[in-house]
Amino acid sequence: MSLLEEAKFLLRKYHIVPKKRLSQHFLIEPAIFNMLADYASLTSADTVLDIGAGLGFLTRFLARRCKMVLAVELDSRLVKILRENLGDLPNITIFEGDILGFNMISPFNKVVSVPPYGISSKLVAWLFNRDFASAVLILQKEFADRLVAPIGSESYGWLSVLSYYHFEFDVLDDVPNSMFYPPPKVNSVIVRLRPRGPAFPIQNYQLFYKLVHFLFSQRNKKVRNAIKQFLKKHLALSEDVTKLTESLPFRDRRVRELAPEDFGELVNVLSN
Repeated sequence: MSLLEEAKFLLRKYHIVPKKRLSQHFLIEPAIFNMLADYASLTSADTVLDIGAGLGFLTRFLARRCKMVLAVELDSRLVKILRENLGDLPNITIFEGDILGFNMISPFNKVVSVPPYGISSKLVAWLFNRDFASAVLILQKEFADRLVAPIGSESYGWLSVLSYYHFEFDVLDDVPNSMFYPPPKVNSVIVRLRPRGPAFPIQNYQLFYKLVHFLFSQRNKKVRNAIKQFLKKHLALSEDVTKLTESLPFRDRRVRELAPEDFGELVNVLSN
């Protein structure tokens, strides 16, 4: 039985219609499973996090290649399938719930996953401060373009800056829509991210995170104008704001023109 046939069989058996709001598109091509495992350099010593385990096809494959799979699934209908079909495998642990709400999960050293596209931004942010060696994910191409967007481009934003600070990124391969059931209406790519030490020094990470988010809400403004409201709201400055902004580096450049390192320099000036 092909994976497409198995997917249709399971969905009929459990009376499940995939939910668009949960971005439920199930990967049904074994060749892609092998690509994901190879890009992640999986070994029998690895503990792998699979986010959005779905029908369990990738989960089952990963279990043959690594020490342990932590399979996370939000949809209780799919959790039932996972438990009834994979629950007896000793190296798969199934978690029901939203990965974004898991502050504590068993340690893992790699992520190999086709996560729901609707949570991509929040998932990448969730990974910022997790301890792991690498993540190989299938993501919507438009979203992946934001992660590696050139400075000043339309796709360049807060996620580009924060992702650059935390990770090294590689966009590795296209994944045709025909590899999914039901096929998505968007294009998909395989992305690998590897945590690195901070890309540049910053004195106050929380301030950096807030500043980047805030300034990109006003991406076309000059720094001197965009930052005034931020200073009043987040640094409780009510006086001499103009004087301070006139002393800042990059004050005459537009927010979208700043390199990630420039945001770091701004934060370091504000932290002194």
